[in-house]
Amino acid sequence: MMQRSPIEILPYDANWPVRFAAERSLLASLFDSATTLIEHIGSTAVPGLGAKPIIDLMVGIEALSEVVDRIPRLRAVGYEYVAEVESAFPERRFFAKPSRGAAQFHLHAVELSTPFWERHLLFRDILRSDPETAARYLALKLQLAVRFRQDREGYGAAKTAFIEEVLSKARANTSQ
Repeated sequence: MMQRSPIEILPYDANWPVRFAAERSLLASLFDSATTLIEHIGSTAVPGLGAKPIIDLMVGIEALSEVVDRIPRLRAVGYEYVAEVESAFPERRFFAKPSRGAAQFHLHAVELSTPFWERHLLFRDILRSDPETAARYLALKLQLAVRFRQDREGYGAAKTAFIEEVLSKARANTSQ
């Protein structure tokens, strides 16, 4: 089981995209389907945005069975399958790396056709293109990291209203 360290938001690190690219190459060798997409998501994917120093990768696949079939291969390269996450997010298969100690990578495997895939890419792209929204998000994350220092679930839940507001505005603007 992964170790839970206190929530700490660090300044942006230009090495985060480099680490993502290396891990993406490793994962691409395990997910060799032409329909598999691997994206850098979360705050480490937004240049200039402070974040918890964990690289979030999202693998988009046609069917969840594709990732389930690869659990032994993922385990062999240091990922731990965290099945209990499925009770809250049944549309996702979640992995952490390394399997011991503080996680350096979180892998979210989802079907390409799901709202999970769309929402995470849309939110990332908004933060990348709108520095004001990114700055507001960082301020919120810094405040919540103090308030929920040992409570990752509470921290994540407390960000939901902001994320939903940003996504709703973006969808409203594209439908006009």
